[in-house]
Amino acid sequence: MISSNDLRNGVTIVVDGQLWTVIEFLHVKPGKGSAFVRTRLKNVKTGTTLERTFRAGEKLERAIVDNRQMQMLYNDGDGYHFMDQQTFENVTLQRDLIGDPADFLKDGMVVDVQLHDGTPIGVDLPAHVELRIVQTDPGFRGDTATNVTKPAKLETGATVAVPLFVESGDVIRIDTRDRRYLGRAG
Repeated sequence: MISSNDLRNGVTIVVDGQLWTVIEFLHVKPGKGSAFVRTRLKNVKTGTTLERTFRAGEKLERAIVDNRQMQMLYNDGDGYHFMDQQTFENVTLQRDLIGDPADFLKDGMVVDVQLHDGTPIGVDLPAHVELRIVQTDPGFRGDTATNVTKPAKLETGATVAVPLFVESGDVIRIDTRDRRYLGRAG
């Protein structure tokens, strides 16, 4: 059990029989009345968000989430296949369970797989990944005056916006949280 006063970003709790992760929280102490905690929660399985208010000191059930390092082996019609780095046990996750970060998974990448009661509930990618561009339109000399971008297809099949000077074959760094181009890989 956890008190609503101890809620922090990233804490996973059980509300109405479902797993929710705290995205934002705010302790409010009005001049009149009792204190409360206003939160924004994200459903672990569906990805939907919910705003919920808890009384100060209210007891909540904390979900025990275990993070295990696993290596992504391959992706096929059945889903994404991962291997536990310590037990060599294989786990298959569907794309809808992983969500948008699946666009940046490539074979051999080591990620943290989140488990609750032994069942995989999600994948936590690193904040930045380095991927090769397989196809993009050529840039033209002199087109650097403004922040103009063009689409680029990556080796994983994802498409991101890159500056005009980036060419096919370049390896670039991408922020996996907001799909933003960060620069060329050194």
